[in-house]
Amino acid sequence: MSEPRRTESRNPRARGIESFTTRQILELMNDEDAGVPAAVRSALPATLKAVDAIVGAIARGGHVIYVGAGTSGRLGVLDASEAPPTFGVEPDVFHGIIAGGDTALRSSIEGAEDDESAGRRDVTQVVRRDDVIVGISAGGGAPYVLGALAAGKQVASATVGITCNSDSPLARAADIAIVVDVGPEVLAGSSRLKAGTATKLVLNMLSTAAMIRSGRTRGDLMIDLRPTNAKLRERAVRMVQDETGIGEDEARARLEAADWNVRKALER
Repeated sequence: MSEPRRTESRNPRARGIESFTTRQILELMNDEDAGVPAAVRSALPATLKAVDAIVGAIARGGHVIYVGAGTSGRLGVLDASEAPPTFGVEPDVFHGIIAGGDTALRSSIEGAEDDESAGRRDVTQVVRRDDVIVGISAGGGAPYVLGALAAGKQVASATVGITCNSDSPLARAADIAIVVDVGPEVLAGSSRLKAGTATKLVLNMLSTAAMIRSGRTRGDLMIDLRPTNAKLRERAVRMVQDETGIGEDEARARLEAADWNVRKALER
């Protein structure tokens, strides 16, 4: 029998966890989570390459397509869905695809990740020449994701793989492999834990750094955000005040005249 993948291995520290006190379970989980940022930092060189590829693609009119199954797919869809309100980009600039479709966002459709042809089909329907495809699979062996990358390689400008296993089909298949080795989980194979946290951190970096490098912020301010509720409108007012030194009433008036477009309000 072959050795289990890192994400499937058992964690010696968690043996007998059913007899732990609640405090001991929480401390063990917290201790294990503490190693995730260091693992993400080790993957920064590959993450940098991926960000540069995304920035170049977007500058040419391309898009970012996240593809995953289960937790990985949900995290990709989450990151993609937050890009428009945060950075003011069109909804298709970051596009999330999950095995099993939107139903899989709420309900587990575990068998969907085994359908390589579905991955090929789903990506073929949306990929264009200047796009970057980001395949997400903690174990690195989800056929759905591998099929998506294989289909995308024929068209996309670059493919990226986010995985927690260096010796995996996804790491070998992607043009840029972001490997975050977080080690075995507290519950063997439950990659929604450390692997999920690491994946979320990497996705945060890809989208946020790419948008900053693409001029979608001013300093640390999200000046292209869409102020669609009271909290965000107040944030917009504070941004205009901070950048211009004017009072609250004048800042609000500027924003109202600019239809609550922060960038335009700052240019007035």
